[in-house]
Order: sequence, then C-alpha cells, then structure tokens
Amino acid sequence: MIQLKTDCLVFQTNEGENIPCSAEWVTFELMGDGAALVDPEVVRHASAAVLHYFKHELQRQFVSVGEFALALEKVLRSFGLSVSAECQTQPPEQKDGATPPPPCASPPRVLESNLKDLAGLAASEGFELLFFPQLRQELRRNLDQSPNVLRFHSLRDCVKQLAGARRWSHRCQRLHDQIVDFLRSCWESEPARRSCALMVV
Repeated sequence: MIQLKTDCLVFQTNEGENIPCSAEWVTFELMGDGAALVDPEVVRHASAAVLHYFKHELQRQFVSVGEFALALEKVLRSFGLSVSAECQTQPPEQKDGATPPPPCASPPRVLESNLKDLAGLAASEGFELLFFPQLRQELRRNLDQSPNVLRFHSLRDCVKQLAGARRWSHRCQRLHDQIVDFLRSCWESEPARRSCALMVV
C-alpha cells in the first residue's frame, strides 16, 4: 500500500481516475491568475485549512475536484476574498482496504474564460445587452469539453469595464453580484455540470 504524503489528497477525475496531488498545488491551479493577486501565505493557509477539513475532520483522503473547490471557496471567503465556486459532484466511494493508485502528474482538467475579454467583445456591440447572452454561450461551450473545473476570471476588471468605472462603486458591486448569480443560474440548468466545479474569481 502506498503511503500518501501528509500534504496530499487523492482527487477523482471525470473519467473515474484517482490522482494523488498536493492540496496546495491544486489550490494554486484552481485559483489560476487570481493567486498572483493574493498574498501567497494566505493561499497556503487556505490550502492547509481545506486539507485539514477533509483529512482530519471528515477522515477522508479521497475527494472530488468539485468538493475541494467548494470548500476552498468557503475558506477564501472567510479571508475576505471574493470567490465563487459551485460543484455538483459526489464523493468517491472507497472499499475498505482499497489501495490508492501510484502518484502521477496528471492535473485536474481546468478550462478558463476571461470575463474582461468577454466584456470587451460586448462593449463593441452593445454592452450589457450582449454580455449576458455571450456569457451563457461561453459557459455551454466550455462545459461541452467536459472539464473538471470551469473557471471564469478577471471579474472585477470585467465589471469596471462594463460599468465604465475607474473606481469600485455600489453600481459595480450590484453588477458583480448580478454576473455571479447569472453564471450560477446558467450553470445549474446545464446537465453537464454534474462532474464539474464552477469558480468565478
């Protein structure tokens, strides 16, 4: 039986594979470019908190990427960071005495969409009226590729561009919440979401 490193969990992929990975590495992968905007020590603490939750509080070593993403969202929000994750995955069932597979380097399949770029396309043709239909289309297009994680990033820049604002305002916050709610609503209506996590950063 292979002994996992203390900082590792076994992540389940869409294909049913179980891949041992460092929780910190997966945290940085899920956060993507957003990790560069956060103190690395905060990211490490968030990773350690999620790792502790699964390994010590739930006594689990096997976890889906979606479950990890959702737990990470809660921790990051507790640190005052604006992150949204949704998942619809079930924890993998392991028989007693099951042996974890050998470590490998396969990462979770993460697809990214730049919200600021989508806002730029909408700005040239009609701003918010076209932005939301484009957002729904982008979500569906990416879900068709069966990712483990679908990450929409650059939300703040997107909001400021759509609002035509240089500084954050109450209008920006309302638009921010509207985009997150819209993505969640679209994601919840798609059958393909069941093996995928959604993150909005």
